[in-house]
Amino acid sequence: MKITDTRIPDVKIIEPRVFEDDRGYFFESYRKSVLKEAGIEETFVQDNVSRSFRNTVRGLHYQIENPQAKLVQCLSGTILDVAVDIRKGSRSFGNYVAFKLSDVSKRMLFIPKGFAHGFSVLSDEAIVAYKCSDYYNPEGERGIRWDDPTIRINWDIDRPILSDKDRKLPLLSSMNEKDLFSL
Repeated sequence: MKITDTRIPDVKIIEPRVFEDDRGYFFESYRKSVLKEAGIEETFVQDNVSRSFRNTVRGLHYQIENPQAKLVQCLSGTILDVAVDIRKGSRSFGNYVAFKLSDVSKRMLFIPKGFAHGFSVLSDEAIVAYKCSDYYNPEGERGIRWDDPTIRINWDIDRPILSDKDRKLPLLSSMNEKDLFSL
């Protein structure tokens, strides 16, 4: 695996070695020892899978209680995966990184605790799988509006399809201190 820092160094791109032949392909999508060598020491306890259609935006989500680091991959289709730094006191607070993940590239994105996460679907449909370092806790769930004007994410889509819940999320600037992470 090749592991590369992004412009927010705690977020990492992971590129597996892919072995292809006439039968198809094989790759390791997770090896704890390799991630540990790169400074990723999370233990993952929950796997999630979603299927979404073109122009869907999911996010921006995080948990303030039971915070989750995530290892995200796109099993089918193409997504734009986004991580927003919401760690108070961080040099990159309010900044984001975004990367295309697809079944063709097989790249993955590691998103540490303290980041809001979301993605948009760029293909007709996409199946996304991600590992989480803690269990889902609905009482601790928080989010930031997908079109927050201070973050200014280019989701690379025409007309977003959103859940009612995501449409009603607050702006980062209106959030209480207790709803953000401390370094």
